[in-house]
Amino acid sequence: MSSYHTPVLLEESVGLLNIQPDGCYVDLTFGGGGHSRRILDALGTDGSLYGFDQDADTKANAPDDSRFHYVESNFRFLRGALRLRGIGQVDGILADLGVSSHHFDALPRGFSFRGDAPLDMRMNARGGRTAADVVNGCDEAELGRIFAQYGELETTWKIAACIVRARAAKPITTTAQLVAAVAPCTPKRDEAKFLTKLFQALRIEVNGEMEALKMALEQSLKLLRPGGRLVVISYHSLEDRLVKNFMRAGNFDGEAEKDFFGRTNPPFTPVTRKAMVPSDEEIARNPRSRSAKLRAAEKRTTEND
Repeated sequence: MSSYHTPVLLEESVGLLNIQPDGCYVDLTFGGGGHSRRILDALGTDGSLYGFDQDADTKANAPDDSRFHYVESNFRFLRGALRLRGIGQVDGILADLGVSSHHFDALPRGFSFRGDAPLDMRMNARGGRTAADVVNGCDEAELGRIFAQYGELETTWKIAACIVRARAAKPITTTAQLVAAVAPCTPKRDEAKFLTKLFQALRIEVNGEMEALKMALEQSLKLLRPGGRLVVISYHSLEDRLVKNFMRAGNFDGEAEKDFFGRTNPPFTPVTRKAMVPSDEEIARNPRSRSAKLRAAEKRTTEND
């Protein structure tokens, strides 16, 4: 469903899965189903695919295919959700991280600073904290931490102070109110870039994205069969750093553990020497793909499950 979301690095990412016709695969970020449909094209009649998404809106995009199994769940619960369905190991896992075009374009969801909408930003709209809860409920120091850690913004104490001052007069409940609240500390030359990072930081905090990614990566190591592939598309440096380090060393520090003799035995073998990026042609066709980075790794046969 290209109207919902245009899949990024489609052929490259699915190709790196090295799909076996009778294999079992997981799409951790089903969304519009673009990557899932391409995986199904490569599968045989005995293959299977499990598509995860916590956003109930995506269920409408599920293909009518007996090989496909829709899982309405955050991918942080990957292993448990598959166990409930009798799946202990899989041959490949694909994740296209970040926010779908649907979320940015659906203004009432509050992911975009273009326009005015409720300050929500929840991927799972059925519960949990909204961005308004964070903006109005966190103290100044915590807001500063969120903007520094997840938005990699500078002078975050100024941004937090602007928000605290604005909410003292009236709660900040819409995207336009938030944009107005931070206007005194918004750089005029890089306004869009600044607001993009600000909204990114709130979205990551609201949805617990970094923790969910860590949990999914750790579970992937247990789920993948030896020789199975992990393929991840990320969109900002925080995600890419976690993915790169985990594929390199099996942890998030990026340093492989050594045995008594100083030898390392990382659980993955990198398939991509460095991150793959979209072609100029793809970026021209889909500008939202410009920040994408694709990495892939294969589970070593010596890993003990």
